[in-house]
Amino acid sequence: MHSFYTENYHEPNRKTTETNLLNEAALAVDNEHVRDIRVFKLQLPEKSMSDIRKSLLSIALGLFIVAAVMACDGLIVGRLASVDGSVLLGHNEENALDRVLEFRKVPRQSATGKVDIGRGGQLDPVPDTKAFLWSENPGLEYSDGYLNECGVAVASIMCKTREDSYEALVQRGEIRDGGIGYMLRRLVAQRARSAQEGMELIGQLVERFGYADSGRTYAVADPKEAWVVEVVRGRRWVAQRVPDDMVVVLPARHIIGEINLADRDNFRASPDLISYAVQRGWFDPNGGRPFNFRLAYQTPKNTLPEGRQFRAQEVISGKPGKWPSEQPLAFAVRPYKKMSVIDVVAVLRDPGGVTNFLNKATKEAAFFNKSTQEGAVFQLRPNLPSEIGCVYWRTTGRPDISVLTPWHVGVTTTPEIYGRRGDFPALLSLEKHFKPPPEIFQPDYSRAWWKFKRLAQVVDQSYIARIGIVQKSWLTMEQRLMQEQERIEAEAMTLWPTDPDGARALLNRFCSDRALEACAEADRLTEKLTAEIPPAGSGRKK
Repeated sequence: MHSFYTENYHEPNRKTTETNLLNEAALAVDNEHVRDIRVFKLQLPEKSMSDIRKSLLSIALGLFIVAAVMACDGLIVGRLASVDGSVLLGHNEENALDRVLEFRKVPRQSATGKVDIGRGGQLDPVPDTKAFLWSENPGLEYSDGYLNECGVAVASIMCKTREDSYEALVQRGEIRDGGIGYMLRRLVAQRARSAQEGMELIGQLVERFGYADSGRTYAVADPKEAWVVEVVRGRRWVAQRVPDDMVVVLPARHIIGEINLADRDNFRASPDLISYAVQRGWFDPNGGRPFNFRLAYQTPKNTLPEGRQFRAQEVISGKPGKWPSEQPLAFAVRPYKKMSVIDVVAVLRDPGGVTNFLNKATKEAAFFNKSTQEGAVFQLRPNLPSEIGCVYWRTTGRPDISVLTPWHVGVTTTPEIYGRRGDFPALLSLEKHFKPPPEIFQPDYSRAWWKFKRLAQVVDQSYIARIGIVQKSWLTMEQRLMQEQERIEAEAMTLWPTDPDGARALLNRFCSDRALEACAEADRLTEKLTAEIPPAGSGRKK
């Protein structure tokens, strides 16, 4: 059986050893510059200067440590919990170092035969697939992000479960035709007209083919609602709707607990979710407690409160808590104020930790680290045509050193320096994705990804001294973009009834021009920092 997943693809060369990273981290902690730091202000409960110092020092060290496990994270804001009535989906994409992202707009594609899902299985085609914005992480199976023309956004987060190995489930017939992995979210982007359709499609495909990875949380959102869909290797899945007036924080663990499958407006699941757990000895129906998904399908260690989720819930709710939490963390919390795009990205950029109230030990709980490759906020508004009202705000690289720029789903193209051109059927092929040309992983500072990668490397040479300068520039630009967004969208709405192509052209110019402006500013900042502020420990005078 042919599978792109089982063959070797290009793995980038990693020249920097862990020893070198730790040495650089020691140099980065430059205390004399701490007092000069400015950070992106979290539009939530304020932190003391002492807390900011501690957080920045932790980040300066943590950014240089190669984590044993990479894990994404995210949050979903219900429409009644946002300032503009939008559903907001925030997501940080994390993977091993030295990756590359390609960002493109893919037009509708017509059916040309059976759809290959990559591991041996096939699906019948649909007449036309939806157009979508696509953040591609070449060579990786579970890392792409999508926003389609209907305003359906999908992202995911790895979650380890207690289910058996892939091979064992294939042998038992739980995984069929190789199972499904990479194509799951692509199919949602291509076919779903709503978040509910996306949730149902995930369930159907998992039940039909079986999920290949240990487990994962999929966030599927549209302008009216959002669903958290949690899947387990094999054919089990469960979904819970995000309450409209609340915020759900997504850590690298399953968070759905007790479920009420009679309430189909808020819960869905595979038909044997509970009976299979009983069969495996993971749930005792006579034990006096109701079924709880996260307790049944995860190892006991992974059912404990998670630091990032605790920290984000604390910040969003405005209610400081005690760590470690004595109670399981809630599925959703009510924000202390309605949240905006800027508030969501502030959480994605949060460098904070949590302090054990018993021994005062600090646990790292920053929402990003050196392996974060994109911070994204999907702004999904119901009161505008989706092509104008649905926006993929994203950073190119780590959210702490990059600026959030907008991409309306109505754009028809992205600049070539953000995503390489090509024949779309070829670009969408699994062969192309899983066997990318080796040269794309080589530094090319004419391209957007590498411009921001170079800026990150320069900042990291003296993080404490340099990060404030970078973030001040990006904060100014983001505030201007938010103001320009309202004006541009008003112009687009004037054009839309009689000249939708003109409206799309307007959005194209706005999004592309601002993205190119961000690249030019990244180059300017790199040159400025290199010339004016010496690397930590260099001994060179300013």
